Amino acid sequence: MSRDLKVAALGGGTGLSTLLRGIKEVTSNVTGIVTVADDGGSSGRLRKELGILPPGDIRNCIVALAEAEPLMKRLFEYRFTEGNGLAGHSFGNLFIAAMSGVTGNFEQAVSESSRVLKVTGQIAPSTLEDVRLVARMADGTVVHGESKISAASKRICRLEIAPGSPEAFQPAVDAILDADLVVVGPGSVYTSLIPNLLVPGIWQALESTGAPLVYVCNVATQPGETDGYTVADHCRALEAHRPGLSFDYVVANSAMKPLGADFPSSELVEIGDLSFLSARLIEADLMNDRFRGHHDAQSLASVLVGIYHEPSSVRRGAGRT
Repeated sequence: MSRDLKVAALGGGTGLSTLLRGIKEVTSNVTGIVTVADDGGSSGRLRKELGILPPGDIRNCIVALAEAEPLMKRLFEYRFTEGNGLAGHSFGNLFIAAMSGVTGNFEQAVSESSRVLKVTGQIAPSTLEDVRLVARMADGTVVHGESKISAASKRICRLEIAPGSPEAFQPAVDAILDADLVVVGPGSVYTSLIPNLLVPGIWQALESTGAPLVYVCNVATQPGETDGYTVADHCRALEAHRPGLSFDYVVANSAMKPLGADFPSSELVEIGDLSFLSARLIEADLMNDRFRGHHDAQSLASVLVGIYHEPSSVRRGAGRT
């Protein structure tokens, strides 16, 4: 056990919640730093109608870190299938939206929702500003909005965030600077990971941290975003948006098992040519055998704890070049 290990993990979607679900079993000092650019589904509707930040990814992370009774977790994840105005909404999203109204602000709503579900660690949005994603595609078109970017099924050349310099949420910055291990991913490289890196204060904290910086690549490609991508392609996409980004470790899945019917349009992510990276590559069987397009939470946590305990993983002095 590594109960004193302080981990800051950045991402969104199911990838970050998977990591948090595993890492909470080895340390209670974990902070999930979540992108807030989602504009689709229930989150997008609440964002548009109520003017709050999208709660969906944050809800997933709260449930992942929760120590509450299983029934409470199921309640938070329950999605309405019918009802005028209710169909498509998850109860957890509505709960966080209601808590925002009761407490008067979104960050307090996340804090109180986390308390209700007895969360281990903390959840922090990367910014509290109303940010939107803008993608410039290989064919020259410009697509606005996270949900439309994924649905466009075009090769992404450049991702931007509007406004261009949103203020970082200070607790997220503090968590990175105070961490013993900083993890980026797993998650959609364009719509979950890069949006966090485009927040200047988050990027500056990543440059300044003295902790080992780890990138966890996805097990499978994401249709419409990373078709045909290797691990190397994922790393190039991250570096293209933040030149000088210096990972100490890249973690990749080594289990080349068939993905199965749940992932008909995805492919396993192969390694590719990583000779341009100074990072150390760590390969391990990280596949969730029951849901093969995703990581196994416990296996991933074991690899990350192993990185922390390596003598060579301790960076001396703050700052990256």
